[in-house]
Amino acid sequence: MKNFFETAKGRENINTPSYDQVTKPLYSNSINRHLNFYEIRYVHLEIHIIKCEEKVMIYTKKIYVGIIITIFFAILTSCGSPAKNGKLTELQNAKEQLERNIAMYDETWSIFFRGDTSIVNSERFQENVVIVTAQGDITGIDATRNYYYNFLTGFSDSDFTILEVVGQGNRLVKHWNFKGTHTGNFFGIPASGNKLNLSGTTMVTMKDGKIAKEQDFFDMMSMVNQLTAGDVNADETKAGVN
Repeated sequence: MKNFFETAKGRENINTPSYDQVTKPLYSNSINRHLNFYEIRYVHLEIHIIKCEEKVMIYTKKIYVGIIITIFFAILTSCGSPAKNGKLTELQNAKEQLERNIAMYDETWSIFFRGDTSIVNSERFQENVVIVTAQGDITGIDATRNYYYNFLTGFSDSDFTILEVVGQGNRLVKHWNFKGTHTGNFFGIPASGNKLNLSGTTMVTMKDGKIAKEQDFFDMMSMVNQLTAGDVNADETKAGVN
């Protein structure tokens, strides 16, 4: 093996461009020749690193831009325009006020028909509250209390039920039912002992969270007929009510 070059010389054909190297004894003049290529290698390496850093910077910028755009559209979507936000706030406030009005109204008349007439006061009614009736308007808190007090004095075992209250804005609509035994004077109709079962609807106007106006709608003739059935003076009573 040490003399491989002499064996190679004995060959007639060596099909390689490195014939001289094959037939040459071991030599040392190539030692450290690789050092000549270090600078070139490091230059190429630095260029590669620079290119990689440039790519990283480009990708990083793209990521930052994408994040910024995403945040921007998220803010636009969630916040909306000031005008739109103002309208939404206005609608939400109106909805909450309507819910408070309905709750207060329902509570007021439920308490009143349980016998506590003091609930008709300035905390729940406008000072100039109006009750619209066929005989003329009833105006003021005291007059309103006295008007509805007839339902308490005119009937025993009375049962007033608010079936439903709905509304929009400052307007409410109440669907109600009243039952009782006619044992007292009721708007000039003397006690008959008859049973009354009457349903109706009340249109209500609210102002600043208080009751400002009411108007009842019900079958007046049905009420009078129920109260005066069997009364020999029924015709005179009906004439007086009408």
